[in-house]
Formats: sequence, C-alpha cells, structure tokens
Amino acid sequence: MSWNDELLGPYIGPAGGGDAIIVDEPRERRSSISAGIIRVGAAKEIPAVLREFGLDPERTIAEAGVDPRLLDDPDNIIPFATLGHLISVCVARTRCLHFGLLLGQRGDASSLGVVGLLLRQARDVGSALRDLVKYLHLHDRGAVSNLTVDHGTALLSYAIYQPRAESTDQIADGAMAIGCNLMRGLCGLDWTPREVLLPHRKPADVAPFRHFFQAPIRFDAEEAALVFSTECLSRPLPDADPDLHRLLRAHLHDLDKVHGGELPDQMRRLMRTLLLHHQCSADGMAKLFSIHRRTLNRRLRLQGTGFHTLVEEARYQIARQLMSDMRIPLAQVAAALDYSEPSSFTRAFRRWSGMSPTEWRSAQPPL
Repeated sequence: MSWNDELLGPYIGPAGGGDAIIVDEPRERRSSISAGIIRVGAAKEIPAVLREFGLDPERTIAEAGVDPRLLDDPDNIIPFATLGHLISVCVARTRCLHFGLLLGQRGDASSLGVVGLLLRQARDVGSALRDLVKYLHLHDRGAVSNLTVDHGTALLSYAIYQPRAESTDQIADGAMAIGCNLMRGLCGLDWTPREVLLPHRKPADVAPFRHFFQAPIRFDAEEAALVFSTECLSRPLPDADPDLHRLLRAHLHDLDKVHGGELPDQMRRLMRTLLLHHQCSADGMAKLFSIHRRTLNRRLRLQGTGFHTLVEEARYQIARQLMSDMRIPLAQVAAALDYSEPSSFTRAFRRWSGMSPTEWRSAQPPL
C-alpha cells in the first residue's frame, strides 16, 4: 500500500441490533474521517491481546456488536463510541484493568497512518510533535492532542471530547502508551518521560504502568499527558526526508481543507485543551485561525452559535467527565475550569443541567 492510500479504506461499523455493516464508500469520500470516528490503528492488536488471555477474539469482538473483520486493517475506521464499548467488553472478559495499556504498548507512530509517516519525516522532534497536534484529527475525531512548553518542561496531552464514550480511562492509557512509544521512536529507545499524567483513579496494581513508562505516574490528573524536558524538542531526526515531508504535509493540508469540519467543530476540538490550560479566549482563538475576532464572531453567527456558547458547552462536557470519571473534589473541578470560586461553578452547572454538581454526581451509577 502506498503512503497516499493509507487513509483510504472501507468503513466498517455497527448497525442496529448489534450486527455489523460494511459500507464501500466512493474513494474520494474515504480520504479522511468525520466527527466521532477514529481509524482502527493500534486497535488492530485487540485480537492478539485477547489471545494472550486465552479468549476467542472473534467471539469476544462479536459480543460487543462489532464485525471482527473491522480489526483486520488499521486503515479501517470505527465510531469512537463503538471502540470505547468494545474495549469495555474486553476489560470485562479479561478482567484486566490495564487492558488499554497493554493495547497501547503495541502501537507507535505507524498506528497513525499518514499522520505517523509525516512525523518521522520532520526535521526535529519538536516539529514532529507540532505536526501531530495539527493533524491528529485526521486520524482521531474523538480527542485532541496539545503540546505546551513552559520553563524547560514540555507537556504532550491527549484529551477525549467525544460525549458518552465508554472506557475513556482505558483509551487514555492506551494513548499515553502509544505516545511514549512514539517518543522513543523519535528520541531513542532509552527515552523516558519525567512524569506521566493519567485522568483516572489509581488502580490497585500500578506495577504494569511503572514497568512500561519507567517514570513517576500521577493518577487523577485533569488530562492524560507525558511530561518531559524541552531539550529533546530540538533533537534532529537523521532519517527525515524533507521532500517527502513537504509532500505529505501538502496532502494532509488539502485533506484538512476539505474534511476539517465547520468552524464551530474545529473550535470544539481546540477548546477541550485550551480550557484546561486557562488559555481559551476569543482573541486567542481568532489568532489560531488567522482571522480577526470580528470575522470569527460573524462566521459563528452564520453557523447559529457564538464563542460564549461554545465555551459553555465545552465547560459542561469537561465538568461531567471530571466528576464522573475521577470523583475529584468539586473545588478542583471548578479550578480546572478557571472559576474563581466553587460557588460560581455551582451556579453555572445548575444553569447547564438543571441540578447542582452534588445532585448530578449522586445521580450517576456507581463505577
């Protein structure tokens, strides 16, 4: 398969009643993925991991309502929510609470298709990671990645924004494992992060995490992230091909123009990370899209929304994820969303949901 075909492939997804369907879309419509969809990528290894537990992969995958043929090719695409449900079934059948970590350990840059190929052709590690942040949505439309640098420390994060997805903790673990392998591919096999942040409770057995990451791990973090020194960002990639990098980048840029989505959807992808880093402003967002703030507001009005509305939507979604996934103190949730006082967060949450954060949390089923 040529690099130009790596994002092209049949869409296979679940139909009603748990059966699977295969839709052979026209080739020109298969060059990218739509909202709520992700390439199979590293999930291709699910059957292999299931076999390690002595399970029948086809039976387990079919039990989740997924056609096992879906996982034959990493270039197939799957609804993000379906992947989450499939992983939930795998966790239940294997009784392995670090299933996502085991799956992610088998992934690397190649799991990202054309996007991963682009990274390996960048001039240095920093350029590769910026390419990852810019184009990950052409591989994964359920989460967003971000790279932040501050006082000698870099943070490469992965934040899920797909609503009502199952096993977000497992997916985050897998993403961090893939990210770690990606960094080792760029920086050398001896690379280790300074710290790994995982957005879920500390498991009873942390040994598998420590063994793989070889670094301190902070659980109940606000987002999944690898923390490392900025020194490696300037490290050159000796095997990079500048001509191929330009060609791949132009190809992905063209895909992005056609399949990047409407402006509100693009902004929703960015807001999940920007809000957690307290960097979400209308002026800043306009700068990211290289347009004037008035132009940003006008285009949003034409789409029937506005900047403040999108911020409120994103805050509500983040708040629910933080409270349901981690049960962290409400004061910490408020601070993560940049509210000066917990009472301000409580009033906002009541406006969004019709109930207080405490009432909403009490109404959630036990994990």
